[in-house]
Amino acid sequence: MAEDLKTPDAATAMPEARQLAMDLAIYRGANRKRSLFELTVTIAPFVLLWILMWLSLDWSYWVCLLLAVPTAGFLVRLFMIQHDCGHGAFFRRRATNDWVGRTLGVLTLTPYDYWQRSHAIHHASSGNLDRRGIGDVETLTVREYLAMPWWGRFRYRLYRNPAVMFGLGPVYLFALQYRLPVGLMRAGWRPWLSTMATNGAIALLIVVMMWWAGVGDFLAVHVPVTLLAASIGVWMFYIQHQFEDTSWASEKDWSVHDAALHGSSHYDLPEPLRWFTGNIGMHHIHHLSSRIPFYRLPHVLRDHPELASVGRIGLLESFNCVRLVLWDEAAQRLMSFSEVRKRARGQT
Repeated sequence: MAEDLKTPDAATAMPEARQLAMDLAIYRGANRKRSLFELTVTIAPFVLLWILMWLSLDWSYWVCLLLAVPTAGFLVRLFMIQHDCGHGAFFRRRATNDWVGRTLGVLTLTPYDYWQRSHAIHHASSGNLDRRGIGDVETLTVREYLAMPWWGRFRYRLYRNPAVMFGLGPVYLFALQYRLPVGLMRAGWRPWLSTMATNGAIALLIVVMMWWAGVGDFLAVHVPVTLLAASIGVWMFYIQHQFEDTSWASEKDWSVHDAALHGSSHYDLPEPLRWFTGNIGMHHIHHLSSRIPFYRLPHVLRDHPELASVGRIGLLESFNCVRLVLWDEAAQRLMSFSEVRKRARGQT
């Protein structure tokens, strides 16, 4: 956990966040052959598994649902490639990044320019208490929560309920919110054009696939894949910033580099899961230097072993993060509703 960094030896070994971000610049720059290889070994198995799921419908739907797990994993990985394109990290040329990202957005249900704009805001404001609201998980401070009327608390508790956050939330995000870029109405025409073009391409692809596979078969195959991939994506984004020793600060005390290093987790996943998620668990490194291709993030960790313990969360440990919902400005950590309730009772 991040508290390990507070010992004198660890503090001495850890470079200052701004300097570290400068040092990591040498890992930027995509390798065209490697990027094409990563794209090929992701999209080809996704297509083949999807067809295999469709063929398995004649045998057993349970087999189809079982195959939905790896198929969703490859869809998640396609999103991670789209994510790197959005940062200009997957190819050297911006136009190549943009058009590959826009094309993948049809499969991931994510309008590229709209998402790219909101995600850039997330990177520029992550951990800033005065700039919350775009591209992040809604997080209240303990003081803000206690000052709310009962219906405000109820709404926040409902929003933070795991069934809503990782069940209904992904459906709302990918099926509704990403269809209209309402939050970026002042950002110009590009997010709107990208979103409408993506919506049109998605609709066309669905019509073609329903004609080819049949309406019922298409829904039986693609709905579970999409829902599972969406939930995994939301879960990954949640764990990357919602952990006990994350970092939040007001504008006057906030630093983009310190927030990147200490407000983003190192989600230390088993190797297969790390591959499917495009090493995005090394999120503190990604936030420090977002133009590093995902396939070079392990190189950073290899060359800078001191980063391995920064914000580290294991797979089993990560499930405890779901209960951490309120930022305590005094204790400088995320707390659960029960902790806040017990503390309130102790003060009465």
